[in-house]
Amino acid sequence: KQFALENLGESEDIAKSSVLEIQKFLKDFPEINAHNDERFILFFLRSCKFDVEQTKNRIRNFYKQRAERDEWFVQRDPFLPEISELLSIGVFLPLREKDAENRQIVIIRTAAHSPSNHKQNDVFKVGRMILDYLVSIDESISVYGIRAIFDMQGIAFGHALQMTPMLIKRAVNSWDSYPLRIQKLEFINANLGINVVLDIFRSFMSAKMKERVSVTRGKPNYKASDNLPKELGGNVDSYSILASHWKQLLEKNYQWFQEDEKYKSLI
Repeated sequence: KQFALENLGESEDIAKSSVLEIQKFLKDFPEINAHNDERFILFFLRSCKFDVEQTKNRIRNFYKQRAERDEWFVQRDPFLPEISELLSIGVFLPLREKDAENRQIVIIRTAAHSPSNHKQNDVFKVGRMILDYLVSIDESISVYGIRAIFDMQGIAFGHALQMTPMLIKRAVNSWDSYPLRIQKLEFINANLGINVVLDIFRSFMSAKMKERVSVTRGKPNYKASDNLPKELGGNVDSYSILASHWKQLLEKNYQWFQEDEKYKSLI
């Protein structure tokens, strides 16, 4: 509670009045077709530090995106072959341990998939499926935020070709509408050839987001105590164990995705 008050401006009174205002807003604009429960609204309010007008805009953009981007938000079925395969590979891996600042660590393995066999939109789709489910079960993420580590080990020309400027723009805009605060974006194992793609990413980022980006050419000097996977020199679950964990969890919660898919703007 103290952290939320000092860093987000959240108190019980502010939270209560702000939630009521957002619930009224959603009632006045039913075409947004959003989750209107208190818990989910609080996620959006925290991501905007309880600026109610900013929260309204973020909610509009979030549900509009869900309606417009069928390639990410329709048929979110963990048993579809193309989705199941990417889950097995482990392209998007939230860790089960938080970092020293209680932030959720997410490893995004940008080159784990084969560009000739997998669509980049399916890679993004898997990431959003896992992220949406994760947020639904762990409220602390909305308070402490996310630390994203992009492991670029093995990246090739084919991966870079998949990342068109339009797709990168959509990805960055997607981050900006999510009910989350991204605290750090760490690009690791990056080679010189990937500079062009990183520059395109930066061109669509806000000034604040750009300040949170770091790029390490080789393997970063993480400590064994950093709550990171073995592949990054840490002492927690390996990539393969994490991939298996998230695949099983999404398959077990197939029905949750079917229910969640209906929440999108009525356009």
